[in-house]
Amino acid sequence: MSITRRIFLRNAGIATAGAGLLPLFPPGSFNFQQTLPKSSPEAQGVSSLAILNFLQALENSKHEFHGFVLLRNGHIISQGWWSPYRPDLNHSLYSMSKSFTSTALGFAVAEGHLKVDDKVVSFFPDELPESVSENLAAMTVKHLLTMSVGHATDTTWEMVQAENWVEKFLSFPVEKAPGSEFLYNSGATYMQSAILEKTTGKTALEWLTPRLFKPLGIEGATWDVCPKGINTGGWGLRLKTEDLAKFGQLYLQNGKWEGFQILPAGWVEEATTFKIQNGRPEDAEISDWAQGYCYQFWRSRHNSYRGDGAFGQYTLVMPEQNAVLAIHSETPDMQGELDLVWEHLLPAMQDQPLPPNARNELALQMKLRNLAIVPPKRQRQSALSQTISGKTFTVDENENGVEWVRFDVTSSAILLSMKSHLGEFSIDAGINEFRKGETRMPGTPPDLFPIPYDKLTVSKVMASAGWEDDKTLIFLVQFYETAHHDTITCRFEGDSVEVTFLNSVSKMLPGMVKEKRVPLTGKM
Repeated sequence: MSITRRIFLRNAGIATAGAGLLPLFPPGSFNFQQTLPKSSPEAQGVSSLAILNFLQALENSKHEFHGFVLLRNGHIISQGWWSPYRPDLNHSLYSMSKSFTSTALGFAVAEGHLKVDDKVVSFFPDELPESVSENLAAMTVKHLLTMSVGHATDTTWEMVQAENWVEKFLSFPVEKAPGSEFLYNSGATYMQSAILEKTTGKTALEWLTPRLFKPLGIEGATWDVCPKGINTGGWGLRLKTEDLAKFGQLYLQNGKWEGFQILPAGWVEEATTFKIQNGRPEDAEISDWAQGYCYQFWRSRHNSYRGDGAFGQYTLVMPEQNAVLAIHSETPDMQGELDLVWEHLLPAMQDQPLPPNARNELALQMKLRNLAIVPPKRQRQSALSQTISGKTFTVDENENGVEWVRFDVTSSAILLSMKSHLGEFSIDAGINEFRKGETRMPGTPPDLFPIPYDKLTVSKVMASAGWEDDKTLIFLVQFYETAHHDTITCRFEGDSVEVTFLNSVSKMLPGMVKEKRVPLTGKM
């Protein structure tokens, strides 16, 4: 490296070490391009018609897309958001967060704070069990990264009930030799976050901000924390869809961003190549969950790899096609979403630019401008509309402490109000159309890791309401900074009402995530 280049990098806040570049970006020291360049699909060798067909296939499926960004040759060739979702809003990532946690460790390894062969117990001498088993003593950071710590079952659900998650994780029996078997375990990712904070003095969010988020122009990220203030690591990160696309593009470019080595190329190679078998090898031809696991990335079919999160949060990197696809969605069938990508988008990527096709390009742009989640069309009114309007229903004693519910009906909206020992709460719903608002309704927003019922969180919502029949009023509430929605069903009989709640997480995972809000019965 030339002396001139070293001086430039030093002045820009970038330290050099050996053959690589170590990322050190003090705030304000260096400005990279904040947005990705755009191009027509055809100019980058992709047919607009193929993207249209992909969108049409989504409409005919059970998948609910919220936003996507498709990159080819470093250019955005197509992107869209289904209203009420928007490009400027964060969205929950679930386990897509894991790929960012491993990236944070990559920076820490590059800067000499730890090694992947370090023993996990070495970081937490004050939180070890009285007796440290041979298997626990053998567990390394690499075993955390590859989901092969040796637990017989996923420890996460039990771990998050504790006050000290590190101590709880270390207390679990390690029945198998670390490295011997793959077992998906979000607790292992939390431990990576805890080790990062232990060795750097920074949370994962603080650590990534100057090294990754600032150079890539990622702003406004938030990340959940454990009771000790450590970022959860395996889940809880919230970013915009384009942020995922930038992240994927950085990996596609082997850690380079605008010509600068942001993340060491050696780490990118190490983090995205096969480390341990997951799934059944005999399913490899049909399953993207049987291709092998890396460092908090999954190998995928067609020689690709991805970060992914529950219900369809994806950063899919396709090196052979020089393409990246970022997706935010809610689906009960994550494999089905990837199948549509392989069916429609993968074969559409050609090696050479295609002739312009103004008709198809215009049709695609029109389609993208009109993407929306449309509430179900139900009866706008019932004979009960005015009977219940302005009336308060006193609710029978219940474990959620709800005292009353109330309905206020106009020609265009229905306001649902509720009072409990926690306060008064409401949802303002348009009739057969979404109405924008906020709510602090207890038990919301829906989440795979349900928040305590009595922890009140302000959530942005779009809500609609309509009559399923003359006696049944249904509210649909879309929490549009999450992957999820809520259904509230109100059944009237005489002067009585029964109110039931079902969030989309509990609906998709009925045996795994219990709805915390109990049915309510009340009288006018």
